[in-house]
Amino acid sequence: MRLTIIGNGKMGKAIATLAEERGHTVHALIGKEENNGGKALTPRQLEGVNVALEFTSPEAAAANVRRLIEAGIPTVCGTTGWDTSDVTELVSARRGSFLYAANFSLGVQLFLRAARELGRQVAGQEAFSASISEEHHAAKRDAPSGTALLLQKRLREVDPDRDFPITSVRAGSTPGTHAISYDGRYERIALTHVARSRDGFAAGALAAAEWLPGRSGVFSLEDMLFGSTG
Repeated sequence: MRLTIIGNGKMGKAIATLAEERGHTVHALIGKEENNGGKALTPRQLEGVNVALEFTSPEAAAANVRRLIEAGIPTVCGTTGWDTSDVTELVSARRGSFLYAANFSLGVQLFLRAARELGRQVAGQEAFSASISEEHHAAKRDAPSGTALLLQKRLREVDPDRDFPITSVRAGSTPGTHAISYDGRYERIALTHVARSRDGFAAGALAAAEWLPGRSGVFSLEDMLFGSTG
């Protein structure tokens, strides 16, 4: 496949390296300096591209994704901290193809499912209080993380009587750690996912890019992995 990667930060570069190792062609790796307001995403620049992967900033994502969908390019996006509602409406109107995920780790998707089942079992157990914690590198812009917010949403669906407050830490170079804890007077239950490097996220994003062409609609990583969002 011919890929265009928007965002030449650590994630974009990790995806580009892995894509070439897997035999794909990186048509372009576009940085913010040349792409203010999405201006670099022209029909000429995107000619022959099979899939685009967007990993930039919350301020840039909407304009980038709109231009890609308008150009008919299937788009994988991992930028968090922005409202995707207008873009999803555009995807439906254009019969485009868009896959968005707050986290492209396979392990995180399994963690979310396990956490939801744990939440279902603890629901109604008043002896335990619940909380979510997440830690990321100092350069991460949004807090709480998109994954923490999704975890909170999933837990509230099965246990609406709890708030599931989130504590966020931004320090050092941690790729990402998420945990749900239930604390009681005599014991504590905890479920944690720890990312060791960005390579796991890059592998998931590239798998999404390989899966998306030929499909129409708005998808999640869970759709790709499990066939549904249930």
